[in-house]
Amino acid sequence: MPMGLDFEVVEFPDVDHPTAGEQAPDFERPLVTAEYWEDRALSALTAEGPVLLLFHTMDGAFPTTYMWNEIRDREWGQSEDDLTVVGLSVSSPYEHKTTIAERGIEDTGYRLFSDPQNGVAERYSIDHSLDGMAGVSEPRPAAFLLDDERVIQYAWVAAEWPQFPDYDEIEAAIDDL
Repeated sequence: MPMGLDFEVVEFPDVDHPTAGEQAPDFERPLVTAEYWEDRALSALTAEGPVLLLFHTMDGAFPTTYMWNEIRDREWGQSEDDLTVVGLSVSSPYEHKTTIAERGIEDTGYRLFSDPQNGVAERYSIDHSLDGMAGVSEPRPAAFLLDDERVIQYAWVAAEWPQFPDYDEIEAAIDDL
């Protein structure tokens, strides 16, 4: 293990994920808040304005914790802009409610899509099998900034695990909307 890390760095194979200028695939999944969840379509969110869609590892994993802490601290979607920030992982709605509380994002308006079968990541071509376990997968970390017609304005997909997006780059893309 390099640099005394407690985990192995895993390189992902190349994939043909959606890129800037393409329309993001639509989907409907349970969308979780601190109070409740309901089935919502991505297109319903983008109809209200731009959306930052963040794919992340299962709740409780350190990459998810770090990512939501960073986003919360940067206050994306918290000003007068109409940006909606949503996450998506294989975690259940119950686990998402715990993450929302533990990360202190219950008052931010951030919501989390629950996709236990990982079907959305498959539609985006960013699914990753976990440790070679048959039928067990989660999304690669990824960020897609979408306009109100679901056209991707910015896309980033991890090339290895763990890898985090360039948050300053995402912030610049948000500012360019």
